[in-house]
Amino acid sequence: MGPLFPQLRREARLRREYLYRKAREEAERTAQERKDKVRRALEENRLIPTELRKEALALQGSLEFEDAGGEGVTNHVDDEYRWAGVEDPKVMITTSRDPSSRLKMFAKELKLVFPGAQRMNRGRHEVGALVRACKANGVTDLLVVHEHRGTPVGLIVSHLPFGPTAYFTLCNVVMRHDIPDLGTASEAKPHLIIHGFSSRLGKRVSDILRYLFPVPKDDSHRVITFANQDDYISFRHHVYKKTNHRNVELTEVGPRFELKLYMIRLGTLEQEATADVEWRWHPYTNTAHKRVFLSAE
Repeated sequence: MGPLFPQLRREARLRREYLYRKAREEAERTAQERKDKVRRALEENRLIPTELRKEALALQGSLEFEDAGGEGVTNHVDDEYRWAGVEDPKVMITTSRDPSSRLKMFAKELKLVFPGAQRMNRGRHEVGALVRACKANGVTDLLVVHEHRGTPVGLIVSHLPFGPTAYFTLCNVVMRHDIPDLGTASEAKPHLIIHGFSSRLGKRVSDILRYLFPVPKDDSHRVITFANQDDYISFRHHVYKKTNHRNVELTEVGPRFELKLYMIRLGTLEQEATADVEWRWHPYTNTAHKRVFLSAE
């Protein structure tokens, strides 16, 4: 147990530093929004908003020292995914405890979706031990699939070493062997089609999903689609071949399913009890059925 304690202390220190940077970033973003409101009011010759009038002179003074073009240079998202696109992600897939044969099959099919992914039998391992083992072996993302009576119903995507962790409901799952005219699964790095994620939360979710995949080569004939409609994310997996210089022929490879985001936490999976909630879906509010969150339309 000797070497474990310095490692745990180091992890706790790094986590505190990360949370401090994120809190600072949030405060800076709020201050920047207030400055932008004052700037727009001055440029358009409008009244300054009531809540900003007391500090308008101070905000105007700070605007004089700002350089254009320096916005958004770095933030906590950059910090979480700083090696994305430089190094290939290393994805680990596992299941909830005591999985059915159908859930094991689904986990195997997910392994085919992510290039270079590995699958681990859950056994009796606790979540904390799983996450520690993944961190020690350089895993960048841990995926856990859950089931209800043999049907996959949940997917958790936990980015390591600091988070975030996204929780999705799975629905309309169709396994590969249930798809007619099934194509052969390719191991090439896929091109991604990501559609309908136009809001700030949508961009956050698209980043979480996009960075599970490495950068593809130009000649790859494999395509993976995440298409958002009314906050349901449709996942489709195809290979294509050119029939002539103008047309291509798509063949579905599978599996296919829909994802519905219901929570994003800022920590990793084993910090469920203590990590801050970045976003949570509230289905029981009066306007819940009318609102969409992943797109700005």
